[in-house]
Amino acid sequence: MEEADVRATTRLVEKALEADDLPAAHDAVAELKVDQVVDVLERLGRTDRAVLYRLLAKDRAIEVFEHLDPSMRSELVRGLRDDQVAAIFAGLEPDDRVELLDELPATVASSLLHGLPPDEREMTSTILGYPQRAIGRRMSPAFVSLRQDMTAEEAMDAVRRRLDDAETVYTLPVVDDGRVLVGVIGLRALMRASPGTVIADIMNEPYWARVTDDAEESARRCAELELLALIVVDSETRLVGILTVDDALRILEVADSEDQARIGGTEPLRRPYLATPVGQLVRSRVVWLLVLALGATLTVQVLEVFESTLDQVVTLALFVPLIIGTGGNTGNQAATTVTRALALDDVTPHDIGRVIAREFRVGLSLGVLLGTVAFVLTSLVYDSSVGAVIGLTLVSTCTLAATVGGAMPLVAKSIRADPAVFSNPFITTFVDATGLVIYFLIAKTVLGI
Repeated sequence: MEEADVRATTRLVEKALEADDLPAAHDAVAELKVDQVVDVLERLGRTDRAVLYRLLAKDRAIEVFEHLDPSMRSELVRGLRDDQVAAIFAGLEPDDRVELLDELPATVASSLLHGLPPDEREMTSTILGYPQRAIGRRMSPAFVSLRQDMTAEEAMDAVRRRLDDAETVYTLPVVDDGRVLVGVIGLRALMRASPGTVIADIMNEPYWARVTDDAEESARRCAELELLALIVVDSETRLVGILTVDDALRILEVADSEDQARIGGTEPLRRPYLATPVGQLVRSRVVWLLVLALGATLTVQVLEVFESTLDQVVTLALFVPLIIGTGGNTGNQAATTVTRALALDDVTPHDIGRVIAREFRVGLSLGVLLGTVAFVLTSLVYDSSVGAVIGLTLVSTCTLAATVGGAMPLVAKSIRADPAVFSNPFITTFVDATGLVIYFLIAKTVLGI
């Protein structure tokens, strides 16, 4: 469905609910796919969203619920009757239940957990026991495992028995009698094997993650290796779950969104933009803006120190935006590039020397190119001495900005801080102040003032 169609359907639902025409609201989304219903729900206001969700059939409501943002799930739970919530909660996969429980008040979470059948409660509680950011919190225990002494025919029978409740059957872990992971086989390879073939003879070496490994790192590994599912094991390499590729991509999407928000100097939003209250948007930005405003006072102090230099050559003031803007952009580009390289494991904090040397060369090259252009243009409009000041300043500022911008994410990572926090906003503030100091010192030297 195109964006325009989503907006049109949303308006249709809003008009129907405003007129208390519930059948019309239901009919507006009755033929939509699950992801399209989610798009419509995310665009509705809180009250309309709750009403439309109640109009969905039970099975469809559970399916839609699984695709909603965690904070929106929490919001809907608070607006539904206890029996509705219990039915939806019981229909979720264990990993989706845990994601919802993390968003709910402790009393509500405990009540929902105790309302589950004993086996489902035990499975969900086990996942809840893993560390907050561990892959164990995001894995699914609903999988099909095969014994290594099975024949291909026996294995296919086992797969058929679990078709309805398994998260995936395309990746099939192979275990020994103690449930220790010994291999993996794909569904296609299993179907091609002759009925009497023993699984141990056709299985492959498995890719796996420890249950306590970081969820984002495990998800990125799953995506990089182009796996349909990553097998999860405990400390003794016993099979405990799988991470499917769609869950891995969801983890990476959330992580990348958080990084982009912090790079821009805001706190990550916990729900879709259009469903986020204005007050929350303000709170997510105001702290960083205050920090940057305080940092900008350094620039004011620098201008005050060199006020006499500006009085003697007023033309210098015209180029202040050019100097600080170019330096800030150069630093931001370097920081963004290195932050992404960190996320992809292309570099580590141990590579800081190589990164600094590399960004120094990049910054110097950019500075020479930009400085040469600035020198020529400024000399034509003003004079060569002013052109020399601008050109030399751009060379120095670009070199410094790129070097600092490339180093800061690695420094942040080494002290276990978020590299994104040390990027664009802070680098801009730093380069503004240091760039102006360099500018005026070069001006005083070249112009003899």
